[in-house]
Amino acid sequence: MSRSAHPAGPRYADVLPEGGHGAAPADVNRLDRKIWPGGVVRDAGSGALTFAGADVRELAREYGTPAYLIDEDDWRRRAREWVEAFGADADVFYAGKSFLSVAIAKWAADEGLHLDVCSGGELAVALRAGFPASRLGFHGNNKSVAELERAVDAGVGRIIVDSHDEIERLAAIAADRGVRQPVMVRVTAGVEAHTHEFIATAHEDQKFGFSLAGGAAADAVTRILKHAEQLELTGLHSHIGSQIFDTAGFEVAAHRLTEALAAIRRDHGIELPELDLGGGLGIAYTEADDPAPVAEIAARLKEIVARECDAAGLAHPRLSVEPGRAIAGPPGITLYEVGTVKPLPGLRTYVSVDGGMSDNIRTSLYDAEYTVSLVSRASRAQAALSRVVGKHCESGDIVVRDAWLPGDTAPGDLLAVAATGAYCRSMASNYNHLLKPPVIAVKDGTARVIVRRETEDDLLGLDLG
Repeated sequence: MSRSAHPAGPRYADVLPEGGHGAAPADVNRLDRKIWPGGVVRDAGSGALTFAGADVRELAREYGTPAYLIDEDDWRRRAREWVEAFGADADVFYAGKSFLSVAIAKWAADEGLHLDVCSGGELAVALRAGFPASRLGFHGNNKSVAELERAVDAGVGRIIVDSHDEIERLAAIAADRGVRQPVMVRVTAGVEAHTHEFIATAHEDQKFGFSLAGGAAADAVTRILKHAEQLELTGLHSHIGSQIFDTAGFEVAAHRLTEALAAIRRDHGIELPELDLGGGLGIAYTEADDPAPVAEIAARLKEIVARECDAAGLAHPRLSVEPGRAIAGPPGITLYEVGTVKPLPGLRTYVSVDGGMSDNIRTSLYDAEYTVSLVSRASRAQAALSRVVGKHCESGDIVVRDAWLPGDTAPGDLLAVAATGAYCRSMASNYNHLLKPPVIAVKDGTARVIVRRETEDDLLGLDLG
């Protein structure tokens, strides 16, 4: 992998990137600490990025690009922060859909997290990792009979039911096994988070959950209680959306959920012991994003639930939350090599990298914004408005739509896109038959592959000709 010689430029040992969005930065070499992993610094001499103690140039040479890098210490620190903030009277379920591997499941278990899975494949990963089944929750709007059977047989701690069909299937499976399966009812609380249409999940017109307003949730509770020998109803679950930066939507949802708990007590004479407010708390992808501290979020959510339950005369249920992106997103970056640079005078410069929408679909799918930085060297060049694009045969193959990169960005340079630890590898594809990148965990300067790069043999192995 060739590298051009460049002057070292200023010394940047104690600062991190800012680039990627808004007005042209005064210093294209700076890094914003709220966006990048905790273990990222610029080398004082070369200006290259050191990631959790490892030089990204060496990582690129050893493992190739594109590659997903995870700062293991940062991931674990964020997990502990959530567990400690909510305390012993609440459960923090890591949302495995954000990114799950055997290693990640083991980290989650080590740090005291519970784990949400939403498919048979995610359940298989958790079980392969030896994750305690009693700390697993199983989500999904269309779980198959085989998936439900496997979950019950494994002793999954709770299954979040999402349809009347599922209630009947699960009751039959539990009866056949002679067990009583704990379940929660996923409800739509009619709260629409301020987020992209395709990731807002609590309004009425969508596929998830039972409507509170329409009476479907109350009917689901009645059906489950009729199967009381097979199904143990433990509580209600709600999820109002993703990339949320305040607790106002959670407050409305908690109010409606406690009203539902009070109605269940009135109609059935029972108080359900658990309440899950879901996940969706946002992270900083750009300098414009300003997520609240986890301790503040935890205190606010616990206070909201306590106040609503006190007003309804209910005992305080055990609270659950489901952070995924908030734990996995910030510790991860994606490392790319620049292949071509195409200036369009008066418009922008197109910088093409060796990945694209197959390793990060979020920009194309959600119009997501990211921060990107030149990480293989320092630069004294003036910032140029750029668009970082991939190598796919699609005009919408965009990694970072509006980025400020050094005007001397050239083929062979390494770029890093921040906050890609969630919903990038987990949503990756083989579009155009590109190979999925590896996932490299880095700790104290030592790197190890936790998900290897795909090979052409992997790609062709399922093709029977």
